[in-house]
Amino acid sequence: MTNITFQERILDSNDWATLLFLFAFLLIVVTKTAFENRFIDFMRLIVSDKYIKIYKDSSNLMSWFTVLLFIVQVISFSFFIQLAASYFGLVSKTDTNTFARIATFLGVFILSKFLIEKIIATSFNIEEFLEQFNLQKVSYRTYIGILLLPITVFLFYNNNVETTGIYVIIITVLLINVLIYLKLLKIYQNLILGKLFYFILYLCALEIAPYYFIYYWFTRS
Repeated sequence: MTNITFQERILDSNDWATLLFLFAFLLIVVTKTAFENRFIDFMRLIVSDKYIKIYKDSSNLMSWFTVLLFIVQVISFSFFIQLAASYFGLVSKTDTNTFARIATFLGVFILSKFLIEKIIATSFNIEEFLEQFNLQKVSYRTYIGILLLPITVFLFYNNNVETTGIYVIIITVLLINVLIYLKLLKIYQNLILGKLFYFILYLCALEIAPYYFIYYWFTRS
């Protein structure tokens, strides 16, 4: 008599990811509809500084335009981090819990860093400089997040991408961030030189240390 053993077959569902991708694109459409002129200027950010010059007031950091695109940014970067980790065999790209943890950590990290920067800026009396500096960083980071979204969609539904391609994307994103940072340093070099000591403290405490600790924790884990 033949013994038949039944094994549970677990199928990973992509439905939750599809809904999140659609939600992210819907937020972009809503933002474009509600803030048409501003969105057009924003999407030209890579070739023109018009957006930065027009919307340089610090109140724009808390506008609905920024908030809606911040959500898109978190979704985009969270998916990319999970996808990159899956290509290195660390997690599954279809694991909902992993995405939730990454998105929560990323959102809390960005917001906490922003609040701490506000406190430090007030303590060192460099509010005006840091608000302008942060506004431009947020604008460029959001721009990268939007550009990364369709790439992330392609990677999620395509299983034939080589690990080399992931390395190229990661290096490109990091290189763009470095170039943006250098550009901002050049723009605000006069203000930075006037408050060089405080800027070095800010740079070490909030631009280098947090990412070093994340890298250390990740590699140790």
